[in-house]
Amino acid sequence: MFKKTVLTVSFLTVLAIFISSERLLNPAQSAFQYDSVQTILPLVSTVEATTSNVTKAPATTVAVKKSGNRSISAYDDMMRRAAAESGHDWRLLSAIAYHESRFNPEAVSKVGAFGLMQIMPRVAEQFNVPQEEAFEPEMNIRLASKLLNKINRSLKLSDSVSEEDRLSLMLASYVGGIGHVRDAQRLAAKHSEDPEKWEVVSRYLELKGQPEYYEDSVVRCGRFTGIKQTLAYVRNVKSHYDKYCEVATH
Repeated sequence: MFKKTVLTVSFLTVLAIFISSERLLNPAQSAFQYDSVQTILPLVSTVEATTSNVTKAPATTVAVKKSGNRSISAYDDMMRRAAAESGHDWRLLSAIAYHESRFNPEAVSKVGAFGLMQIMPRVAEQFNVPQEEAFEPEMNIRLASKLLNKINRSLKLSDSVSEEDRLSLMLASYVGGIGHVRDAQRLAAKHSEDPEKWEVVSRYLELKGQPEYYEDSVVRCGRFTGIKQTLAYVRNVKSHYDKYCEVATH
């Protein structure tokens, strides 16, 4: 009995050492390596995750199959029509919709934002659209598109600003409020920094959480506490926008 126990323990020890060495020689192939391609991007047509047709992407993005044209959501045609009216890329509108509602037209937030694009009631009022009508997917998308145009005009950016900075400032205004972004721009200008650079403006948005900044005479909208959410939103929407541009044609 004692010999059997010793032999069993010895066998298990050798087996454990063998398995450990296999893991060291062949690093674990996690579920993420195989499933991340087809689960993070909310495409109607599932992107195939094979090592032969997937490109390596930065950590904040997802690798996708580049060949062929893909649908992004059931609302692609509506996105295209709204984009044609406003001049925005329909894939950008889709990226916003994904992050706002996960393409759920019935979504309602705790603060009252509603629909695919999470439009606030006051936005519908600004464009003289009844809230019931604004809840409809196509109108919800059109309102968001119009709001982006209004934000772009309000930011008063020069023609020389980079498209990357323009997009980041617009997205930050969309989610964090144009008033706070304009405050950050005024603070940047006051300190002789470029108010059209997202890197600069985002820093002043963060500083607007401190009394010495949000009590400054150039600040009109008070303290800003949503810096983490705003930075994440800008980063993630841009990341999805990049991926949608790869899988769906204009």
